[in-house]
Parts: sequence; structure tokens; C-alpha cells
Amino acid sequence: MRSLPPIDTTLLKPGLRLAVGLSGGADSVALLRILAGRCGELGLALHAAHLHHGLRGAEADADLAFCRELAAKLGLPLHETRVDTAREARADAKSGKPAETIEEAARRLRYAWFRQLLASGEIDAVATAHTLDDQAETVLAKFLRGAWTEGLAGIHPVLEFPEGRIVRPLLAATHAEIETYLRELGQDWREDTSNRHLTFTRNRIRRELLPLLEGWNPRLREHLAHMAALARDEEAWWQSELARLVPQLLLPGRPARGGGRAAGEGLGAGLAIEVNRLAALAPALQRRLLRCAAEQFGAALDFVATEAVRSLALSGRAGQKLALPQGLRAERTARELRLAVGPGIPPKEERAGAPLSEYSVPIPGEIEAPAFGLRLRVEVSGSAAANGGPNGRSDFLGKAATLRNWKPGDRVRLRHSSGPRKVKEVLERLRVTGTERAVWPVLEVDGRIVWMRGVELEPEPGPGLAIQANFTGESGANSPQPAKAKHR
Repeated sequence: MRSLPPIDTTLLKPGLRLAVGLSGGADSVALLRILAGRCGELGLALHAAHLHHGLRGAEADADLAFCRELAAKLGLPLHETRVDTAREARADAKSGKPAETIEEAARRLRYAWFRQLLASGEIDAVATAHTLDDQAETVLAKFLRGAWTEGLAGIHPVLEFPEGRIVRPLLAATHAEIETYLRELGQDWREDTSNRHLTFTRNRIRRELLPLLEGWNPRLREHLAHMAALARDEEAWWQSELARLVPQLLLPGRPARGGGRAAGEGLGAGLAIEVNRLAALAPALQRRLLRCAAEQFGAALDFVATEAVRSLALSGRAGQKLALPQGLRAERTARELRLAVGPGIPPKEERAGAPLSEYSVPIPGEIEAPAFGLRLRVEVSGSAAANGGPNGRSDFLGKAATLRNWKPGDRVRLRHSSGPRKVKEVLERLRVTGTERAVWPVLEVDGRIVWMRGVELEPEPGPGLAIQANFTGESGANSPQPAKAKHR
């Protein structure tokens, strides 16, 4: 009997005109074959949909030809279109928005096209072939970026849009189950060679990190998928709880003479929270409420910014102010914490959690850097330490490195990259925002950045440095780091 991967049929209602997002890869081919075999039983009007991303040249053309042939073989209508993902990514960067990776641009274009299909009225829903493996990789990637609970919820089984819904019926199936099913069926599929490129974060997680962690726990993927399910339910509960509490706790505008509040129009006069009422809440609810208030102004607070606002509310003094992302400003009064969008660029002393700190590090040597929440050790590495370099000495011995905040104009050369990159662009790709971004540390020697938090830099030729960074958690700079960076 054929091994059929598990599929969530509760997402599929009789009479549904459903398009399967068909890339030609194993997962989407399996989803199409499963639904094609059961569309009579499930009452589906089945379609296929293929987006050519304008990447990978002849290989992508062959993917399209494969999808056309498969849809024809199954007697299904195929919707197809072509986009220029690389050009769109560049255009988005030129528009002043944060730079997109090719992966991000491809996803944005893919879902925009799905929504166009839904808006056309030809279909009611789109099914994508995300699997349990995709879920595990997503949760782990979000964890590494420092996600809140909503991020750990990972891939949702259903996405609701005004035009219609996108469903993921294969989230309980593993990729191994899918490949077994296709082989038993005698159905081939296409392999995307870009999935082997370790320059993409997702591929490194899939091919390096997850297999390494599974050496500790072989059921890790399953546990990460369970974590996502728990996080989704937790997040749904929090949203319903906030919907109940926010009208009671977030006050519009400012107190008016004689009672009541001068709210003004929209959010022009801001929002306020009575600090005594905030202090009576559990810390988890305090954070949720503050982040929800910031979201009313279109600002997303990271952990560091949230804690800075919470500290201002609970232990600040009247008159203290704080500048936050997206132009948001917080002000403490005798009784309230007030949030509003403030004009202009705030002075340096008002930037939340952004001390302009510098530490001198002797080579070799070790320092504590409380402003960055880290302990940093710098040593001369390898043969340079033993022999003093190729000429009996090391160019670094006896010098001092400078640990400091990054600043505009700084450039680094990432490992495996083709040339120097602006630190600003690297932080945008890491999705570092808010106050955490302002205190992002780099280590400089002789005017050259040899270490940067969160990334691996390309080593220079010749003898160099071994840099060990241990994050203490005393500031916002406590994300996972490469254990050692070498500057040869």
C-alpha cells in the first residue's frame, strides 16, 4: 500500500476552487498529486499555479516546462506568470525601503501574485506545500533572530487576505515522507540547485545547523513544530486578551482641565498609560501592552526598546523622555507614560539605550564591556603567536583594538562575499532595528573592522587575530555569536 503523507483536509471545503502553488519541487508536486487523486472525494475544483522568478536561467525554464507537462498530464488548468526578482529587489532598495535579499523579494512577489489570482475570481484559495521540515527551519530561524512569541508561531496553517485565503495542508508531513510517496508513485520532481548554496541563511539552517542539533535530539524538528503550534495558540489568546484590556488601559490624548481627556484627532495627541495601573500588571502583560501601544503608531519595539520604555514607566521621573523607532517618543509625567510621534531627530542623550561607548582592548588581552553586554578576548592566532608572523613578528602584537558602536560609513567584508558591504546594509539584512541597532558593536584595528557582532567576516591573508566574544546578557547585545573569529 502506498505511503500517503498526512494532509489536513479540514482546510479544504467541498466546492472550493483551489490552486496549488507548483514550483516543480518534491513538496509541491506531492501536494498536487495527492489532491488530484482525492479531488473527487474532497469536492475540489483543482488548479495549478507556477511563478517563474526570472532566476537560475535555463534551469528555471525547465521547471516551468515540467510544471506545464505535469498539469497537462493531470488534466488541470495551469496559471503561470514571470517576474524579475533581482530587478524588483534592487528597485525596492532604491526606493529607500530596507534592502531585500533575493529570498525576501521572491517571497513578496510570490504572495503578491497569489493575491492577484485570488482577486481575479478564478480561484477561491491557494494551497502551498509547506511541510513540517519548513516549519522547524522557520521557527529556528526566527529564534536565532530573537523573535517574540508571534515569531515562534512560525508558518500558520491559514493566511487570510481580503482577496481570499492561503492554506498549508502539508504542515504535518515530513520531507522524507513526501519523497517516499513520490518514489512509490513513480513521480519525478525538479531539484532547485540554489537550495545547495550555503550563502542563503535557510540553506545553512537546513544543511548545517538542524542536522547538528539533531545529534542532541533526533526529534528536534517535531518539537519545533509543536512549539510553533503552542506559540500560535498562545498568541491567539494574547490578542483576544489585549482586545479586551487595551480600551481600558490605553488612554487617548492628555488629561483635560476639569476631568476627561483632550484626545484631538486620531493619534495626533498621542496615547497614555497610567503608571500605577501598569505597575500592577504582570511583566508579560506590561510588555504586551507597551508593544501594542507602539504598534498603534506603526512602530515595532524590540526587546531592548520595550525594556527601556518599561523602565521609564515604572522607575522614571517626571519630565524624562525617550526616543524610539519610527519617530515614536515616550515621556514620563507624574502619573502617566505618554507616547506620541515627535518631530525631528532627537538629541543623542534621548536615544533609548544608545550610549556612544568605546573600549580599548590590548592585543593580546581581555575586557568586560557592560555597554554591549559582552566579554571580549583578543589573541594573536596560530603561527603568528608562536613565531611572531612570517618575518619573526606579528603586526598586531602590542597594539590596541577599539571596541565601539558602529557608525555611518563603516564597511565590512563578509565571509564568502564579493566585496565590502556597508554595516548599515548588513544590519538591515539581519533585520536589526530600534535601539538594539544603535548599540551594535564592532572591533577595529588600524582603521579596519576585524569583528562584528552576529556575522562572520572574511579573514585577511597572513597571520592574524583570534577573537572570542561571550555575551553576558547585561545589555541588548546577547544574540548567538560565532564562537571565534579569525583575522589572519
